Amino acid sequence: MGVVHVASRRRRPESVRGAFPGATVVDVTSRGREPWVRFSPFYPHGGIPVPFSPGVSAASVEGVWQALKVFEKGDVDAGKLGVTSMIGIKRTVRRFGAVLGHRAGLQGTTLLDYVAARRQIYLPTYRWVLEHRVSDLVETLRAEENLVLLDYTANGDPEDTSTPLSHAALLALHLTGRWPGIPVL
Repeated sequence: MGVVHVASRRRRPESVRGAFPGATVVDVTSRGREPWVRFSPFYPHGGIPVPFSPGVSAASVEGVWQALKVFEKGDVDAGKLGVTSMIGIKRTVRRFGAVLGHRAGLQGTTLLDYVAARRQIYLPTYRWVLEHRVSDLVETLRAEENLVLLDYTANGDPEDTSTPLSHAALLALHLTGRWPGIPVL
């Protein structure tokens, strides 16, 4: 594996090409092209194990994240686990009030704070997809010497809550063998 960069999908394509001459540019967002869209957390792979919920699976990583989110005016929503359209998955504070945390499983009693939820729910779920649903595409990207992954954010640090976590940054860490220490599903 060569060099992997993460850049904003919002940048003009010519700006990205100018900043990273000769690099292969891959949009891994839900707006990316096949097959790269499969790296999006919204992509409905199906059969994704839901952490802390033995025997329960989800269509997408984002479905797991949203299903286990707990709000002032709303608990878990198992219906989000089956969403396959890549739209209508998000649950918002506008509708449900402040986020209280993420439940450790559909039937769990423990409420995880944001960082703990990233480490114990989001990261292991996304890594499971990388290892079990898109491993062939991961190997294709590993063959690149100079790679730019496009995403809406570039934050790959689960501890940094100032911006959303970037799945492209996590993919870059996975490609280069620097994945954050987290439980594996």
